[in-house]
Amino acid sequence: MSQPVIALYRPFEGQEQALLELVREHHGILMGEGLVSDRPPYVLKSTDGTLLEIFEWKDASAIEAAHHNPAVAALWERFGKVAEYTSLKDLPEAQGIFPGFTHVDIT
Repeated sequence: MSQPVIALYRPFEGQEQALLELVREHHGILMGEGLVSDRPPYVLKSTDGTLLEIFEWKDASAIEAAHHNPAVAALWERFGKVAEYTSLKDLPEAQGIFPGFTHVDIT
């Protein structure tokens, strides 16, 4: 059974475009490694610039496999150079009961 997830990336100053390019690559690499469903990711942007990538792991074992996959590790290392990982609770929108975001087209 697929496992939906929300990954949050807050870009470092001046790295917004580089982050967006990595988000565009992310799902394709995960798919090429057989780790995610074929459902396209959905990307949102917070008012503080954080990108939220919503996608589906193929199953629970795919999450563990990703942490031992060299292609994924290399990609995640690139993410670490342009953004910090963050959580939903740290977003300005988390203070409201119906948080709204901007849709980001990654096609």
